[in-house]
This record gives sequence, C-alpha cells and structure tokens, in this order.
Amino acid sequence: ERVVFDLKPLLWQDVALKEDDLRAFCKTHDWSQYSGKFVSVHCSVEAIIPTWAFMLVATQLQPHAVFVTQGDAEQLERTVFTRFVQQLDIEPYRSARVVVKGCSKLPVPLNAYVELSAKLLPVVKSLMFGEPCSTVPLYKAPKPVIGSSGA
Repeated sequence: ERVVFDLKPLLWQDVALKEDDLRAFCKTHDWSQYSGKFVSVHCSVEAIIPTWAFMLVATQLQPHAVFVTQGDAEQLERTVFTRFVQQLDIEPYRSARVVVKGCSKLPVPLNAYVELSAKLLPVVKSLMFGEPCSTVPLYKAPKPVIGSSGA
C-alpha cells in the first residue's frame, strides 16, 4: 500500500511549520500505522518547511515503513517502480527474447519502462514492447563476430 504523509495539517496558519509543534506531534503520533507501507513525505500546499522537518518525519517512519521517500503520490509511484527495477534479477533474461508487456491492469509509470529497458539491454538477445501477438521491436543484440580476417 502507498501512503502520502502530508505535512499540511501540521502547519501553523497554513504558512509555516514550527519545530516545537512538529516534535510534539512526532512524540504522540501512532507511527505503527505505516507498517509494511510505501510512504512519501509531502506538503500539499506552498509553505515554509525546513529540510530537517522532512528528515525528522522520515526518522519516525523508517522503522515501520517498507521505505520512505519525499514527494507527492505520483513521485511515490515512480519511486516504487524504480526500486522494483533496481532489485530485479536480470540473469533469467540473459540471451533471452524479452517482451515487456504493454497492457496492465494497473498504470505503470513511464520511467519504469525506460529504467527496465536500460537494465535489460546489456543481457537480452532482443527486447520488444507490446503483447506476444503484436510486438514493437526495440533492440536486437548484434550477432557475435566469428573469427576475424587479418589484413
């Protein structure tokens, strides 16, 4: 599950974040509700928020959340997919013909397709996009040169 932790309710007069108020909130808030979740820290309005405030909230979330990042819901989604691609074991795709599925039940951010392509390119025999019945070829590994003729 993805959760955006919005700092807006903690602002003083919707303008700025006060250190004492944030520290008091951090001591009383139930951080365990973020257990097992992907969490992003964000402020949905323009306000004066020091960098350390995001860091302080992250230190409270980190022991509970799967991971913590900064940004809105869209940025959180991109980060989730980036982490998935980074952790992907590409060995099963070595010298394989790979089709990256074009249709999905859930939306996949564009950055995920770009990062997946870059990660797979060094190992695949070919890379295509679409469905097995209708693919768009993207890359084909060059055939190895067997022997070389000297001059």
